[in-house]
Amino acid sequence: MPASAVLALVLALAAPDTTMEPAAQTPVGPTVTGLAVAVRVPDDTVRRRRRAIEVSDWYERRLRIHRYGSYLVYPLFAAQAIAGNQIIKDPGVAPAWAKTTHRAGATALALVFTSNTVTGLWNLWDSRAVEQGRTKQYLHALCMLASDAGFTYAGARLSEQAETSESKRREHRDLAYASMATALTGIAIMAFWNEE
Repeated sequence: MPASAVLALVLALAAPDTTMEPAAQTPVGPTVTGLAVAVRVPDDTVRRRRRAIEVSDWYERRLRIHRYGSYLVYPLFAAQAIAGNQIIKDPGVAPAWAKTTHRAGATALALVFTSNTVTGLWNLWDSRAVEQGRTKQYLHALCMLASDAGFTYAGARLSEQAETSESKRREHRDLAYASMATALTGIAIMAFWNEE
């Protein structure tokens, strides 16, 4: 059977039935026409229009600051991992560059995470009426807040104890790596998850 004959047959089966009653007497609901299922909606049905959501003028500025901060996270994580591993090998004879880099990196991470937490939560509140992408934003926020908590505990509590205890050094390192993984998961959620 030639392709044109198959195409003609499919079009004939899918064509609407022209022997139907006038539109005023057409039943509302699903009807089968050929191979397609159509849903008939009454002519007087008013379709709901999407509601316009207004956010503040600063929303875009905060979002830009938030994004630039998230780009800084990658080199800071790498620097912290390199310097931290150098220190953990033998803290007594660790090179000065590793100690300086680790302290500076920890301070920079604290500033970036504070800035991103403030701008992210502020924009989340500012766009609370927007339903599109809400699940993705909440999951991102939860991952980043968990990462904030992990870094805060690793830096404020475990860093002092890590100077004198090998087990606390390992705990400090493990919690820092877990917090990095949580943060990178949160970033990946925003970057790669398309939510309709």
